[in-house]
Amino acid sequence: MATILIVEDEKKIARFLELELKHEGYDVLTSFDGRSGLETAMNEDPDLLILDLMLPELSGIEVCRRLRHTSDVPIIMLTAKDDVSDKVMGLDMGADDYVTKPFAIEELLARIRVALKKTRARDQAAHEAKSDQCLQAGCITVDTASWQVHVKGEPVALTRKEFDTLKYLMEHQGKAVTRDQLMNEVWGYDYIGDSNIVDVYIRYLRHKIDDRYHIKTIHTIRSVGYLFNYEEDEE
Repeated sequence: MATILIVEDEKKIARFLELELKHEGYDVLTSFDGRSGLETAMNEDPDLLILDLMLPELSGIEVCRRLRHTSDVPIIMLTAKDDVSDKVMGLDMGADDYVTKPFAIEELLARIRVALKKTRARDQAAHEAKSDQCLQAGCITVDTASWQVHVKGEPVALTRKEFDTLKYLMEHQGKAVTRDQLMNEVWGYDYIGDSNIVDVYIRYLRHKIDDRYHIKTIHTIRSVGYLFNYEEDEE
């Protein structure tokens, strides 16, 4: 279950919120001033903050401003001030929502659920985007965003053409790829040169990956081209 940090200097309200949130199954942390609230938020990494606007030591606005330099944790401002300018200031500093006192606990709980749901959706989207940037086969990982290759957890230094050749083959795992396809996709349709360049780069990749790590990845398909299919080399 999610962890919620309450930063509220009115201890009766803080205690009331703590009991209600725990009843809903949340883990709860509590701070009674802005400075300790900021430290707790940075050290404990909660899933959501309920942050009072008027706090000793540091104001809720300042806590929110400083947190936003390093964290995108959802923040719900909780305050007795109902002035529009205060709400705008809180939202401009990075707060996700704003609830004024007195409040109905059911409404606050609903806003918490919405904020946490948005965070989960965002994190899932980020995870999927990251997955789309990585190609995986056995112990080989190719990160197309950072142009990095790891085999058995170790980085492997490849030239740009070596990387592009490996990337194209891994994108077509289990399918035969002709030399002409590789020439067109890696070197470009207008490339004029020795067609044997593909074979040269395949040898480079086999030396840097297959031979070094005792695996088989790039298989020759006679009269056709190559096929990427990961296999552990039998010693």
